[in-house]
Amino acid sequence: METEQYNIATLPNGIRLLHRQKKGEIAHLVLAVGTGSRDELEEQNGMAHFIEHTVFKGTQSRKPYHILSCLDNVGGDLNAFTTKEETCLQASFLNAYYKRAMDLLADIAFHATFPENELEKEKEVVLDEINSYLDLPSEEIYDVFEDLMFKSHPLGRNILGTADRVKGFTRGDIQAFREMNYSTDSMVLATVGDISFKDFEKMAMRFFGIQPAHLVPSRRQPFSAYEPRKVEMERNNHLSHCMIGGLAPEFSHPEKRTMVLLNNILGGPAMNSRLSLNIREKYGFAYTIESQYNAYSDTGLVSVYMGVDPDSLDKAVGLVYKELEKLCRQKMGTMQLHHAKQQLVGQLALGRESGMSELLAITRSLLMNEPVETVPDIIRTIEMITAENLMETANRVFDRERLCTLIFKSAKA
Repeated sequence: METEQYNIATLPNGIRLLHRQKKGEIAHLVLAVGTGSRDELEEQNGMAHFIEHTVFKGTQSRKPYHILSCLDNVGGDLNAFTTKEETCLQASFLNAYYKRAMDLLADIAFHATFPENELEKEKEVVLDEINSYLDLPSEEIYDVFEDLMFKSHPLGRNILGTADRVKGFTRGDIQAFREMNYSTDSMVLATVGDISFKDFEKMAMRFFGIQPAHLVPSRRQPFSAYEPRKVEMERNNHLSHCMIGGLAPEFSHPEKRTMVLLNNILGGPAMNSRLSLNIREKYGFAYTIESQYNAYSDTGLVSVYMGVDPDSLDKAVGLVYKELEKLCRQKMGTMQLHHAKQQLVGQLALGRESGMSELLAITRSLLMNEPVETVPDIIRTIEMITAENLMETANRVFDRERLCTLIFKSAKA
């Protein structure tokens, strides 16, 4: 594997730089802001995501067409996404177009004009996105479950917002939100590509360093109050959908990597995860069954999702609890643990083959003010995990009395 060396610096306005030189024709560039849906006030729900859409709708020097064509014309890709805790602009392009990509990201990040006519058109796009998601119970249940887990806290709110909220957003609302939340010292400009750190820093200074410092304190509310609940809702679906989960280690927690391995064993992407083998393959109860672990800045969430035939729901739920109980009570054997570690390391290495995947992972670490780890660093951490560590973490996060359950029961059952 290619040797990794990450370089970090800070521009005078507080924007942090993160760089890794990697041989190849393709480069990746990300501008990440440590502001997401959890930083919204209740009446602003959906604002961070709406801004992510509308920064592409014109700047002081570019019309929407020029923004969208800038990298497309040279075979590049421009995109963006919003999470609970960050907003990211990302670009992939041939190395020859570094200057073009950096100029574009700086322009849309700092000089977007949010024309009123474009805002109204984009509202329709976002409303279609909201309605599309509501048509998919397998997607909707994740957001409803997080609202159940983080009840009355911004972490529980849907990233897309609601139709009524989005319809009411104005240009002034956007500018006020940006003014209160987009602090230059919570921004990271990161790249993986064939460019020296000296050249990257010089280019970053030219396009991003000239922006005035804008330093505002975080208003983010920490999460503390948690109450396990079980909720059933009726849906007009052929399948029943179920989620079971609870709190898990936060991003900076020493057990985070143990939790990653534990989740991978339980219901990660591999077809030989315990949930897949013992519920999908053995009994054929669920077409889709998986577990996820999301680490936030001050808490974490682990969950199991499955879509099952209504007649098999109770049996499938019982089998999920049985698998959780095994992780808590049955210590993994030496070879079992070795194979589980090998699998996770392999998945990590394959994921890092994508320069953008690597870039987003290391950028998030810097946003969280955590060390930026190389793959060898991460592998060493994984290798140190013991069977006892896995059981201890499992007993903390899979305590049945501390789990929430959400079921979308089929009305057609």
